Amino acid sequence: MKARDMVSWRIAGLLVAIFIIVGLPYLVTLNNLRQTEQTTAWVAHSNAVKAVTYEIAYLVRDSEAAAYRMLAGDGSNVTQMRVDRAGSDVKGLLAQLRDMTRDNPDQQILIGTLDSSVNGRITLMNQATTRIEHADIAGGRQSLRDAGDLFKINSTVVSIVKNEDALLASRQAAASHEASTGKLVLAVTALAQLLLLAIIVVASERQVGRRLVAETRESSAVKRSQQILHAVREPIALFDDKLNALLVNTAFSELYQMDADEQAQPLAEIGHGAWNDSVLQQRLRDVLLRDRELWDYDMTQRTIDGEDRHVVVNARRLQQQESDAPTLLLTVSDITARAMVEQKVSELNRQLEGKVSQISDVNRELEAFSYSVSHDLRAPLRHISGFARKLEHHLGEHVDEKAAHYIEVISSSAQRMALLIDDLLVFSRLGRGALRLQAVDMQTVVEESRAIVESGAQDRRIVWDLEPLPMVIGDENMLRTVWQNLLGNAVKYTAQRDIATIKVTVQQGANGDYEFTVADNGAGFDMQYADKLFGVFQRLHRASEFAGNGIGLANVRRIISRHGGRVWADAELGKGANFHFSLPATDLAGASASTNETRV
Repeated sequence: MKARDMVSWRIAGLLVAIFIIVGLPYLVTLNNLRQTEQTTAWVAHSNAVKAVTYEIAYLVRDSEAAAYRMLAGDGSNVTQMRVDRAGSDVKGLLAQLRDMTRDNPDQQILIGTLDSSVNGRITLMNQATTRIEHADIAGGRQSLRDAGDLFKINSTVVSIVKNEDALLASRQAAASHEASTGKLVLAVTALAQLLLLAIIVVASERQVGRRLVAETRESSAVKRSQQILHAVREPIALFDDKLNALLVNTAFSELYQMDADEQAQPLAEIGHGAWNDSVLQQRLRDVLLRDRELWDYDMTQRTIDGEDRHVVVNARRLQQQESDAPTLLLTVSDITARAMVEQKVSELNRQLEGKVSQISDVNRELEAFSYSVSHDLRAPLRHISGFARKLEHHLGEHVDEKAAHYIEVISSSAQRMALLIDDLLVFSRLGRGALRLQAVDMQTVVEESRAIVESGAQDRRIVWDLEPLPMVIGDENMLRTVWQNLLGNAVKYTAQRDIATIKVTVQQGANGDYEFTVADNGAGFDMQYADKLFGVFQRLHRASEFAGNGIGLANVRRIISRHGGRVWADAELGKGANFHFSLPATDLAGASASTNETRV
């Protein structure tokens, strides 16, 4: 019974060894290849998204440049084709971009904003070309200027690219983690292989030396061990103390095209000089003489088939019982395909880092340009407003009703333009200023914001329903701006209700983030235009119905995005609207400590 039990345990051990030596490395390698293919596919997808985005921006700008050439008198067919190109090609590119990012709601919102801006610019550009054809050069120039001022696409393009880069970075980080885990598993598997092989060889030699009557059993064990050795897909060889081949498996003989039964062949002659590396041979001699183990020695070998292979060599000393001379167990891992993939991924990462750096530089230049232009526009506005007042004073009592109306329109338009510039500067500063992170009591901030917006509507009846709100980590002033804009909009768009109802709630999403909601029973909006809500100077109602410049929600989106959250809305025309935004639920104690360190 004991002998049978020993045989059973031996068979079970061999099966486990087969799985570890054959199955586990294959599964790990297969998983690494799949992860690499997926990473390469996502890199290509992200590059394609960015390429289409840049192409849309290029087509719009190229068409506008051609329109300016028409202003200069260039009426050639080529120029006209360049002008018409944006209208004919951009729509298809936008549809392609929307389809490529269909699984990304944030990108869909940005693409909707880009679609609105591009259509606006194309419309004004077409208006400009029509005016040019009718010899209205000044009107054409003004239309082109309005296209650039009213429908800006740079920030949206940059946001789309940034989102795609961030998504790609997270996926690459996950792939890198998987690759590291795979390497660890392979290392552990290699160690297990060496140990198992050593145990098999030593056990076989002891069995032969103990009893002659066990030759049959011993022979069977040796055969089984040899079968396992030859079944291993990793090249393995055993050498004596002179580095002459004692035993090679099938994988080793096939890789270096040598006869597996040929004995005493020197290592330096195997594979027509593939092992003729003086440094490696010295390291192997150290393993034999000093019992040092050689782990993961990288080298490039040119095999008999003329191909350069990137291999990893592992070696350790084995001591034979019947002889004092040690032996060397050598294993080879062919990682040529993995090395090529890693090199390609590394090159793509370097290219991606360069693109990110270029985009960051362009973004800083665009923000500086926006800030400079906004300041330079103030002087002409002051002149317009001042001379309108002087003209009114100069005419005095002789001003007729039509002239007075003209002067009033000029003054009011200048004031509106000044407000738009102020809003644009605020929007620009929100993108540049550093976040001052601290613990923020959202309940207090909402109460303060409600008091401010309610002071401008004292003659109205407003019913407030405010749920208890949590503490979050963020910039208190910026978050106060968010609440003032959202609550102010709720008060403004419920102006036509006898009793306005405004409700503020919070819940935690599936990922643990806080999701805040401001709901009202006001005018609402058509959901087919929801993608325009958070664009700069985008409005869904006429100014005669509800006042405003259309930049408040753009500020909200920029602030929440900088805090790592997102903004969205849902509504029904005439039945009110719900505005939502999310913020990460950060640990307050840890955040407070890091904030104090930053201040110090």
